[in-house]
Amino acid sequence: MMTPAADDALREEVRLLGGILGEVIRQEGGQDLFDHVEAVRQASVAYHRDPASHPAKRLEKLLTAMTVDQAAGLAHGFALFSLLANIAEDRATRRRAQDQVVAGARPDTPEGALQRLAEQKVDKAAVRALLDEALVSPVLTAHPSEVRRKSVIDRIAAVSDMLDACDKAGDACSAAQINQPLRRQIVILWATRLVRTQGLVVQDEIDTVVSFLDRIFLRVAPKQLSAWRRLLDAPDLQPFMRVGTWVGGDRDGNPNVDGAVLAAAFRTQSRAVLGYYLEEVHALGAELSLAAELAQVSPELAVLADAAHDPSPHRADEPYRRALTGVYGRLAATYEARGGTPPPRRAVVAAEPYPGPDAFEADLKIMRDSLMAYNGEVFADDRLSDLVTAVEIFGFHMATLDLRQNSDVHERVVADLLKTAGVCADYSGLDEEGRLSVLAAELASPRLLFSPYADYAAETLKERGILQAAAEALAAFGPQAIRTHIVSKTDAASDLLEVYLLLKEVGLYRPEDPAACPIQAAPLFETIEDLRASRPTLERLLKEPSALAVAKARGVQEVMIGYSDSNKDGSYLTSGWELHEASRALVEVTKAAGLKLQLFHGRGGTVGRGGGSSFAGVLAQPEGTVQGRIRTTEQGEVIANKYGEPEIALRNLDALTCGAVLASLDQGKDHVFTADHGATLSDLSARSMAAYRKLVYETDGFVDYYRAATPIAEIADLKIGSRPSSRTASTRIEDLRAIPWVFSWSQSRVMLPGWFGFGSAVQGQDMAELKAMAEVWPFFRTLVQNMEMVMAKSDMTVARRYATLVPDPALAARIYGEIRDEWQRTHDAVLAITGHDRLLGGQPELDRLIRLRMPYVEPLNHVQIELIRRRRAGDEDPRVREGILLAINGVAAGLRNSG
Repeated sequence: MMTPAADDALREEVRLLGGILGEVIRQEGGQDLFDHVEAVRQASVAYHRDPASHPAKRLEKLLTAMTVDQAAGLAHGFALFSLLANIAEDRATRRRAQDQVVAGARPDTPEGALQRLAEQKVDKAAVRALLDEALVSPVLTAHPSEVRRKSVIDRIAAVSDMLDACDKAGDACSAAQINQPLRRQIVILWATRLVRTQGLVVQDEIDTVVSFLDRIFLRVAPKQLSAWRRLLDAPDLQPFMRVGTWVGGDRDGNPNVDGAVLAAAFRTQSRAVLGYYLEEVHALGAELSLAAELAQVSPELAVLADAAHDPSPHRADEPYRRALTGVYGRLAATYEARGGTPPPRRAVVAAEPYPGPDAFEADLKIMRDSLMAYNGEVFADDRLSDLVTAVEIFGFHMATLDLRQNSDVHERVVADLLKTAGVCADYSGLDEEGRLSVLAAELASPRLLFSPYADYAAETLKERGILQAAAEALAAFGPQAIRTHIVSKTDAASDLLEVYLLLKEVGLYRPEDPAACPIQAAPLFETIEDLRASRPTLERLLKEPSALAVAKARGVQEVMIGYSDSNKDGSYLTSGWELHEASRALVEVTKAAGLKLQLFHGRGGTVGRGGGSSFAGVLAQPEGTVQGRIRTTEQGEVIANKYGEPEIALRNLDALTCGAVLASLDQGKDHVFTADHGATLSDLSARSMAAYRKLVYETDGFVDYYRAATPIAEIADLKIGSRPSSRTASTRIEDLRAIPWVFSWSQSRVMLPGWFGFGSAVQGQDMAELKAMAEVWPFFRTLVQNMEMVMAKSDMTVARRYATLVPDPALAARIYGEIRDEWQRTHDAVLAITGHDRLLGGQPELDRLIRLRMPYVEPLNHVQIELIRRRRAGDEDPRVREGILLAINGVAAGLRNSG
């Protein structure tokens, strides 16, 4: 819990940063702009407290009278305040976590998790056995929900670093000393474009993800593994943290990803990781100045030093430096061979490149073992040890890259290959068993379908090209480079066998040894219908010898489950329940096949797309579905929020790991799930889905209302991703991607995907029974808590002003009224279940944080509404468009999630 002192510190820091921003606005924008900002802020607060006629008229008068320049300045100022307030909040969160560690171990820390397990008589040997076989994998994706430019993120980091440095300096850091540097950074922020003027290409997204991998994960993951090794007294504990990425391999709906992009992604990753290794080896060369006559070395180290052929007489009696000179030479040659360019710092000696990371790791271990053998434990936990651990985790590939494509594309490509080869004239016309028969026969045949002399569709050549690039990446970087090919829109076993057939065409699947296939086809079940059909689909897949052989070779079958589309399809409650039930069914299927289930959770940043606490989310998984293995997407703005700073990143990696460990081993968890619970949730789910679909898919005029009462059209102007926002040119909700769907409702402060349907579902139910169920069942408790947080960020008074953008007042009143009434029903139900008198009554820290920022978010909403009104009325002034995008940017920053 945040103490009064901590709360005061947060408010003081917000006042400090807000005060400096105010001075910058006066200096850069003028006193008139500053006065206007203050007037709108005060009017917005008054409207929030009492949306009656007088406050509403005052706010309306201010907004309609403002010039375009004033509107842009308002949006810019409030957006910057949200960004600065987030810095103060993040620092307060870090301080609170440190205080809690001092007060006692938390279960989402390694120490706390082990303490809880010890209380349940689970010893360290059991934890070690689990982690030796575990996989904990955050997967970074380029889903277009990060509205901030990298330049802005870098300035935010600079402000945060300054405040951290001032904390460390203690009394030596005065207000006068910190104000000027902070003011400099905030002046730069004021003069920095907050929104992009050019669209992103895939290489931009690759560079952004690699910057996080380089700056954060390379430094943090080794420290995390080392900590677990110390706590478990297991120096040879296998790496369990494997960071993944989709950027460069995800071509589902993104026509810009091809074989050349995949190759570029690996070049970029390899340059970054090898560049880090080179810098660390160079730094070790400066540190390890031990002379031969003063420090004994192992025979292996002596051989390694001699093999370097270092010509420098200054290092002649310094064996570690000579060895590192040789290692650097081999590593530099590796950098050039794999990255395509020489490293920034040239090698002293010419050498052959390393064949792989194992050889590099072996050389480092020779040095480490020699140091420890003759100099003791003083070298047990230092730069060299961290470097060895980094190589164990990241190899030369840096991050495991998933492939992903839509099943419809695979079907067309396979049909083209089969038809052109004269095998099957109409593959797409076959029923499921017919398709499986054709695919099984081809997977058993050594013959390839592709002929370089035949004509194929451009789509076929493109898909073959990316799989050829994947084969080349595996040859260059090893089996950890690519492990999985995800098939979105999976609804049949043939969707997965098609992938193996295409992998066969590039030599990755061999009929004589299917178990050696380095890539597993993984289904992605994402609609309600597909989740319900997931059990028979997986059962049928694992009856195929080809797929079963691949799964048996690695002991697991990976399955991805999608939170976003299932929500858009059927409501928040129904999505959660169907994911829960599908997970239970899938673990039964894999267990029957002698396999472990490896679930890959396709979560977004918002609750409507599966967001929320990683730790609580893992613990809420159905019993038996984790088994020490979990993968989860980290998308868009979530990456910077969770992994923007080393300390925060380490805490989040630990939380994900501890959740996986406790979900797998904690015998005392309150994981109560009964048949009665299941029957209750099944009934509530059906009611929720009916209410949700009635509004979204069956209400006349809903699409018109949605497209007018949210900034969905304006969001399309944001340059935040390399893929289109819709799968087709259709205006149907079904064809809209989940991210802009959720993003637009967040902007209009309705947050509809995160709660709609729940109130109708529980209407007339025994609330005491639901309250008791939340107390004993983590899944239901987490579901309600996440929904409660979303509702606390929603605001029906602001949403009412967005409804005024609808041209038909009767339509606006009718649909807004339905949404408002359902919000009230859901609000009342949440309070009845939690037993509190207001939202977040049981989470006072989160409540205070949200309340602190809302007075500065809501003016952005009001400015956004006014500017959208002007633009839709025909005002083509580019400053109007810029103001809208600034306001969207600021609201997203203030809410701390987008899509």
